[in-house]
Amino acid sequence: MYENDALNYHRLPEAGKLHVVASKPCETQQDLSLAYTPGVAKPCLLIHDHPEAVYDYTGKGNTVAVVSDGTAVLGLGNIGPAAGLPVMEGKCVLFKRFADIDAMPLCLQNVFTPDGKTDADKLIEITAALEPTFGGINLEDIAAPACFKVETTLKQRMGIPVFHDDQHGTAIISLAALLNATRLCGKKLSELQVVVNGAGAAGLACANFYILAGVQRENIVICDRQGVVSQQNASNAAQLALATDRDCRTLAEAIRGADFFLGCSAGNCVTTQMIASMNRNAIVFAMANPVPEIMPDLAIQAGAFVVGTGRTDFPNQINNVLGFPGIFRGALDVRASDITTEMKLAASFALAEIAGQEIPADCLNTLQAAYPADAAAGIFKGQNPLKASYVIPKPFDARVVPYVARKVAEAAMRTGIARCQITDLDKYEAAVSQRIRQRQVC
Repeated sequence: MYENDALNYHRLPEAGKLHVVASKPCETQQDLSLAYTPGVAKPCLLIHDHPEAVYDYTGKGNTVAVVSDGTAVLGLGNIGPAAGLPVMEGKCVLFKRFADIDAMPLCLQNVFTPDGKTDADKLIEITAALEPTFGGINLEDIAAPACFKVETTLKQRMGIPVFHDDQHGTAIISLAALLNATRLCGKKLSELQVVVNGAGAAGLACANFYILAGVQRENIVICDRQGVVSQQNASNAAQLALATDRDCRTLAEAIRGADFFLGCSAGNCVTTQMIASMNRNAIVFAMANPVPEIMPDLAIQAGAFVVGTGRTDFPNQINNVLGFPGIFRGALDVRASDITTEMKLAASFALAEIAGQEIPADCLNTLQAAYPADAAAGIFKGQNPLKASYVIPKPFDARVVPYVARKVAEAAMRTGIARCQITDLDKYEAAVSQRIRQRQVC
C-alpha cells in the first residue's frame, strides 16, 4: 500500500529528507567577515580559554548525532549502514519536527568483526571522538549484545548524554502505556505476570525497566525464537540475568495465565489461542513492525482488554517518537551529562499523566485533523479520556514534548547531573511549546 508513496517521498523532489540551513545571514562582506575570517577567530580563542563557552558560541548544545552501524535496522535486521541511512535521516526529521533539535545521521562502516557483526570497541572509539561537536548521542539500530557494551562504555567515557533508543525509548513508552493499562484493568505492577517475546535489546531493556518500576523479577518470563530463555540456554549475560527457572519451554506455555504480553519480536507469532489462555483483562503490546505479533482485532476478539502496537494506523501507538524528542530537549536544556534512570522514569510518568488529562481545545483540533478516525470514535473526549483504546498520548499531541522535557530537566537537576539550572519550570515548559510552534510555522 505504502511502497510507491514511500519511495517517492524519499526520492522526490530531491533525494533524502534533510537539509542543512544556516541560522545566521551570510549576504554581505560584513556577514562573511563575521561568519568566517577574520571574525571567527574570536570565539575560537574564547572557547580555547573557556571550554564551556562552546555551548554559547556554537550549535553543539542543540545538536544530536544519530549513530548507527546498520546491524539491527527496524525489523529488517543486519542490512548495513548505507541501507540504514533512511531510518537515521527519519529520526533526525523527528528530532527537528517535534523538539526543534538539530540532528545529524552518522551511519558508520569499518566497525564490524569478520562475520559482519558489530565490533563494539571500534564503534565505541569512533563515537567517543564525536564529543566536541555534539551535545548528545542517540544510538540507533545496533544489534545485541554489542549494543549493551557500546552504550555502557560510552556513558562512562563521554560527558554528554548517550541514549540507545532501541532499548530505553521502547522501555519508556511501553511503561507509560502499561501504567495506564494496569490502572484501567485494576491490576498492580507488583502482581503482574509478564511475558516478553524478543530477547534482544528492546525486550531485555523493557523487562529491566519494568523491574525498576515495580514489576517483580520472578514474575517475568523472556522468550526468543527457540522458546523460553532459561538458565541453561541463555546466549549472553543480559539474557542470563533475566532467565527463568520455571517449568515452561514454549511461548504458548509461558503466556498461559499471564497478565501482560510484550512483543518485540516478529509478526504473526502469537495466536488467538495464546491470548485466550491469558488472565482476565489481559494487556497485549504487540510491537513488531510493520506486522504485529498479533493483529489488534484478533487479540481483542480472543479476550485482551488493552491492545497496543507500534503502528500509526491502530489505537495505542507505542512508538519511540513519544520519548526521545522530549527527553533530549530536557537533557540538552540543562546541559545534563547523562540520561539517568530517574530521567527515564520521569519521562514515563509524564506520558502516562498526559493521557489522563482533558485535552485543550487547540490541541484537540490538531488531533482531530491528524487522527480523524480516532476522533470520530470518541477517543479524545472527556475530562479524563483514558480508556482501553487510549492509554498513551498521540505523537502529534503538542503537550507531549514540552511536558516530557520539563520532567526530564527537573529530574536531571534534582539528581545533580545538570550543568544549568531552570528556576521556573512553568515558564520553561511554555517556552519549549512556543519554540516548537514557531519552528513548525517556519
